[in-house]
Amino acid sequence: MVRKFDFIVVGSGIAGMSFALKVADKGKVAILCKSQLVESNTNLAQGGVASVTSPIDDFEKHIQDTLIAGDGACDEAAVRKVVTEAPAQIAELVRWGVDFDRNEKNEFDLHKEGGHSEFRILHHKDSTGAEIQRALMERVRQHPNIEVFEGCFAIDLITQHHMGWDVKHTTPGIECYGVYVLHPKTRHVHTFLSKVTLMATGGIGQIYETTTNPPIATGDGIAMVYRAKGLVKDMEFVQFHPTSLYNPGERPSFLITEAMRGYGAILRTVKGEEFMYKYDKRGSLAPRDIVARSIDAEMKLAGSDYVYLDVTHKDAEETKKHFPMIYDKCLSLGIDITKDYIPVVPCEHYFCGGIKVDMNARTTIKNLYACGECSCTGLHGANRLASNSLIEAIVYADSAAKDALANIGHIRLNEDVPLWNDEGTSLNEEMVLITQSRKEVGQIMNNYVGIVRSNLRLKRAEDRLDILYREAEDLFDRSVVTREICELRNVITVAYLVIKAAQQRKESRGLHYTIDYPDKIQ
Repeated sequence: MVRKFDFIVVGSGIAGMSFALKVADKGKVAILCKSQLVESNTNLAQGGVASVTSPIDDFEKHIQDTLIAGDGACDEAAVRKVVTEAPAQIAELVRWGVDFDRNEKNEFDLHKEGGHSEFRILHHKDSTGAEIQRALMERVRQHPNIEVFEGCFAIDLITQHHMGWDVKHTTPGIECYGVYVLHPKTRHVHTFLSKVTLMATGGIGQIYETTTNPPIATGDGIAMVYRAKGLVKDMEFVQFHPTSLYNPGERPSFLITEAMRGYGAILRTVKGEEFMYKYDKRGSLAPRDIVARSIDAEMKLAGSDYVYLDVTHKDAEETKKHFPMIYDKCLSLGIDITKDYIPVVPCEHYFCGGIKVDMNARTTIKNLYACGECSCTGLHGANRLASNSLIEAIVYADSAAKDALANIGHIRLNEDVPLWNDEGTSLNEEMVLITQSRKEVGQIMNNYVGIVRSNLRLKRAEDRLDILYREAEDLFDRSVVTREICELRNVITVAYLVIKAAQQRKESRGLHYTIDYPDKIQ
C-alpha cells in the first residue's frame, strides 16, 4: 500500500507533535508511532523546561550556564538561539493548554537544578513531560489534517538508494522521499511518501542494560539516517543521570529528578557522609557529568551498589507536594522519602549527540529534518544542562516548521519509488537469536562504554559488537522484516557509532571520560 502526505513525522514526543501542529494548517500530516502516541521520552520527563521568565534572570546567565555545562564543546550560536527563543515557545505551550505550576502571585513556580545560576525551571509537579504530552496529544487528535498511525514501525528512509543509485556519505544531493513502514496488523511493509519528513524518534537508552528511557528508545531515527548516508555528530556524549532509583531488576529505571537536588536534597555515601564538595564547589548541584562521575567514584571506594539522596531535612508536606510521583513510587518500595534516605545510582538517561542538523533543523539529506533528542544541534556540547532538552526540541521544531513551510511549494512528491522488496526471505521463528543479541549489546555498553572508559574497554566493545553486527545483518537479509529484527539492527548501529566516536576523542571532555586521557587537551 502507498500513502501520500505533505509531511511525515516519525515520533510522537514534544518535537514531533509540536512540529505537526505548526505545519498542519498547510497540509496533510502523518505521525508515525512505533507504540502508542503517549509513549515517548517526553512523557517520562520529570524535571521541567528551562527558560528565562524571572525578572532577576537574563539570557546571558542562561547562555553562560549552558556553555559551562557543555565543557567547551557547545555551538554558541545554537545556545543563543534556544535561550532567546525559549520564552516565545513557553508562551505557545501555555496557549496549547500546558499547565505549569504557579505560586500564590500567579507567577511561574520556578525550580533550580544542577548547573543553573538562577531559578528558571518551569514544571508541573514532578511530571512535567506527562503534562506536556497530554496537552499536545489533545490538540493533535483534534486537528483534522493530522493522522496518527500507532504501532507503525518506520524501517528505513526512502532515498535515491532505492532507485538504484550507489549512495555514499559523500554523495551530494541525497534526497528523502518518505519512509518504508511496517504495519502491525497486516505485517506488510507500506510505502509512506511525503514532501517533507521529520525525524523525532527520541533517545538511544535501550542500547544500555540500564536506562531511564522507555522500551521504544532504540535509536531508530539515528540508525535510519546513518544508513541513508546522512551525517551524525558527537556520538560519544552519552549522559548518565546521576540519580536513578536503585531498584535492581526494574527496567526502565525510575528517575529521581534533578529538581530534588535543586530543592535541597543532599548526596551521601552509604555511611551517610556528604561527599560532593570533595569534587566540586557547587556540591550536589554541580553539572550532571561531574555528579555522575563523583557518585561512580564513591561507589567504587565503598564497594557499594548505590549512594543515598537525602531530603529528610526538608518540610515533609512540601516534599510530598513538589514530588508526589517520586514519593508514591518510593513508598511502594517501603521508602518514605520524608524520613528515609533514597538509594540512587547513575543510569543512562540522555543522548547529546545524534543526527547533525543546522539552525533550521535541516539534516544533510534534502527535505529531511530532525528535532529533539535524536538530533545534534550543538546546544548541549559535551554535557547537557538540566532541563534544556524539552525547550531545545520545541525551539528547533518551530524552526523546522517555518523552513519546511517556506520551501514545500518547491518540493515534488516522488511517486516513482519502488515498493518494499522482501523476495527470498522467510519468517524467523527463533526469537532467542534476537533477544540474546539485544541482551549482549546492553551488557557490552554498560560494562565497557559507560561513565568511565578506556582504550582497552572500547576496543573490547568494538570487537564484541562486530560479531553481533554481522550476525544481525545476516539474519535481517534472510528474514521477513519484523519490529524486533529492525530494533536489533538499530541498537547495534547506534552502539557502534558511540564506540567509534569515543575511540576517536583522545581526551576527557564532559560526558566522555577516559582513564587513558584523564586531563583535557587545551
